[in-house]
Amino acid sequence: QAPIKATCEDMSCKTGFPEDVHSAVVSRSVHGGQALLNVRFQSCDGNKKIHFGSSEPEDFRVGDDGVVYAERSFQLSAEPTEFVVSAQDKETQQEWQMRVKLTPEPAFTGASEKDQRKIEEIIFPWQQYKHSSPLKRQKRDWVIPPINLPENSKGPFPQELVRIRSDRDKSLSLRYSVTGPGADQPPTGIFIINPISGQLSVTKPLDREQIASFHLRAHAVDVNGNQVENPIDIVINVIDMNDNRPEFLHQVWNGTVPEGSKPGTYVMTVTAIDADDPNAQNGMLRYRILSQAPSSPSPNMFTINNETGDIITVAAGLDREKVQQYTLIIQATDMEGNPTYGLSNTATAVIAVTDVNDNPPEFTAMTFYGEVPENRMDVIVANLTVTDKDQPHTPAWNALYRMTGGDPTGRFTILTDPNSNDGLVTVVKPIDFETNRMFVLTVAAENQVPLAKGIQHPPQSTATVSITVIDVNESPYFVPNPKLVRQEEGLMAGSMLTTFTAQDPDRYMQQTSLRYSKLSDPANWLKIDPVNGQITTTAVLDRESIYVQNNMYNATFLASDNGIPPMSGTGTLQIYLLDINDNAPQVDPKEATTCETLQPNAINITAVDPDIDPNAGPFAFELPDTPASIKRNWTIVRIGGNHAQLSLRIRFLEAGIYDVPIVITDSGNPHASSTSLLKVKVCQCDLNGDCTDVDRIVGAGLGTGAIIAILLCIIILLILVLMFVVWMKRRDKERQAKQLLIDPEDDVRDNILKYDEEGGGEEDQDYDLSQLQQPDTVEPDAIKPVGIRRLDERPIHAEPQYPVRSAAPHPGDIGDFINEGLKAADNDPTAPPYDSLLVFDYEGSGSTAGSLSSLNSSSSGGEQDYDYLNDWGPRFKKLADMYGGGDD
Repeated sequence: QAPIKATCEDMSCKTGFPEDVHSAVVSRSVHGGQALLNVRFQSCDGNKKIHFGSSEPEDFRVGDDGVVYAERSFQLSAEPTEFVVSAQDKETQQEWQMRVKLTPEPAFTGASEKDQRKIEEIIFPWQQYKHSSPLKRQKRDWVIPPINLPENSKGPFPQELVRIRSDRDKSLSLRYSVTGPGADQPPTGIFIINPISGQLSVTKPLDREQIASFHLRAHAVDVNGNQVENPIDIVINVIDMNDNRPEFLHQVWNGTVPEGSKPGTYVMTVTAIDADDPNAQNGMLRYRILSQAPSSPSPNMFTINNETGDIITVAAGLDREKVQQYTLIIQATDMEGNPTYGLSNTATAVIAVTDVNDNPPEFTAMTFYGEVPENRMDVIVANLTVTDKDQPHTPAWNALYRMTGGDPTGRFTILTDPNSNDGLVTVVKPIDFETNRMFVLTVAAENQVPLAKGIQHPPQSTATVSITVIDVNESPYFVPNPKLVRQEEGLMAGSMLTTFTAQDPDRYMQQTSLRYSKLSDPANWLKIDPVNGQITTTAVLDRESIYVQNNMYNATFLASDNGIPPMSGTGTLQIYLLDINDNAPQVDPKEATTCETLQPNAINITAVDPDIDPNAGPFAFELPDTPASIKRNWTIVRIGGNHAQLSLRIRFLEAGIYDVPIVITDSGNPHASSTSLLKVKVCQCDLNGDCTDVDRIVGAGLGTGAIIAILLCIIILLILVLMFVVWMKRRDKERQAKQLLIDPEDDVRDNILKYDEEGGGEEDQDYDLSQLQQPDTVEPDAIKPVGIRRLDERPIHAEPQYPVRSAAPHPGDIGDFINEGLKAADNDPTAPPYDSLLVFDYEGSGSTAGSLSSLNSSSSGGEQDYDYLNDWGPRFKKLADMYGGGDD
């Protein structure tokens, strides 16, 4: 690669580009953002603000410093590429232009790196100033072509790239350096320069996939660090090598294609990427299909665009019902698919054949049969089955059923079972056997979506459904229901009212006539003949009854047949009762209060009649002629159709309760009248006309119910008193029978006796030996009265002197103490013949049996000698005195 030379004639300063056409040699592969060359613009006025532009802004961009950059990545053609660079003064809008011609560098011939690359020498441009003249002579800067360096070079390293030199190194001692990424900026140390010779070298292999180009700047300074030359830009492009295999974005690609698709139908796109330069052969991929499984109906059902990776169909015959899925092995190879030098990789494409509606549903039989009982609804009467070869549970498989004939009244519908796809013939309206005994339906089945184009099959399938109606026993029905009868009230019992009969809809069943019965008759006024349905009264019809609402009385009757099973129907008889004048009016209220003086003394009364017009008001009010005191003391005046006013005729009437009879007559034809008693209390009144008496009007006597209630209460009270007296007497007798003859303190039968109490633990081992010294010492208040003492207790008299020891004797003296106590007890005439006090169950005193002392000895007993008892010691002295003839 030869250095580029440029010259410029000495001339006066002129603003603009130094040349009209600028030529430069660049690499064939251009990357986006790559610096291509540096254009120089000469400005005689250093303060001008110049803006650079390009005629091809989509491809090239010119920076403010005059460096031309590529806007995108592309390949230069063999012919030179031309474009115009413009410069415009932002203030005066003056514009200058220069044409740039880019020529691609020659292709790499494959010669050895040593022979191919000779060390180039880059010379700094020079400037010469004439201080005595305002004009200056300037040599234009060099435009350094990019340096192309292959990646993955094997060395040796450091490997020399280019030598940088300044023309002024002949007169000055210079130092050279480079700056930028790869030199003094990360990644540092890739490029180094000999500061003396200016030799630029690379220290290790480069990787284009990491950094595709390096932009360095070379500097020349003197030994004092003063800048001698303007910095120059050096661009190092890393030439791509085929060191990366293609990689698919996915190892398994999934796609779909409808069955029956024509050749050329797009299926899917597979994509692989190569980390190598995509604009060079190393990164240019080509695709192909290695294998197809299954190979039915053709081994080449699909093809792939070798550049884009688009998979399309190339053969007809895709049928999901035969082959549901294809598996393709796809290979991607770089070097434009060169099998010798290219690197390759594989991926799997799985193509599912999707279903289309190319098979209509077909009935499994031409005729289906079913039966349904009459009057039944929502019953499935027939099951229609179809077959469809399309994919289950898809619109192409789901069947829709419709009836095309045989059901003009719409009594049937056909639903689709979502699981089995069967048609369910269902009754939606009740069917009467007596009207229709059989239905013959014509049905059709089709899919939810229409058949695909080009399918020769008919779009639907038809069949016949024969449905038989089964006769069942139906309920009789009354005609009419309800039945309305208008009748005057007061119809006597036993009168025939009407005939209420029912009909049996089962005309084709052999069964006896209907039977009638009464189901509901609130007032129990009616009865029905069980055979002919004739209704007669059993009581007088009364419109004023509580069971009559709005003059209407309702009764329900039942008609039953003897079918299998027996059925029955109900009918309602409505009796509209016409009013007659069968009720006389009554006065309301029944009680009233007035003052004993003439003013004020008016009483307002109202006539009440259960009848209705015209048998009710207006009413006539009058007082009877007898007794004469009524008209003498009272007067009545009608103040309305239903109201009247009763008042005193005399000035003063003694306070008291008066029964005033009032005759009230209605307007019926004939008239009905009654005499009602109005109980009036005449009382003393205050100035306001209010009664001052405390007592209210009370009835003259008690009613029967009140008297009965009072009597019952009295009887119950007497019974309770009698039962209490009897219980008290019985309790006294039981107390007398169970009364003890001893002091209750000595009665131990109701006490709790504790046995086998052996004492506590070690705490009880500290004995009080004083109790052994004086065992008979008791409190004086514990001595019982003489009359209730037990026979085995010691009599009360002076106590003998027992030996007394200290409160805490030595344990060794216990034996002596016991012996001394024994001797004292033997000599004690009052001591019982025991070693200690014995307590036995006391059975009380006053026994009906005589004392044992009253028992006489046998006749031979008197002849016996009991003197030997004296020899037994003091303990038997008493017995010896009793039988031995002693004084005691």
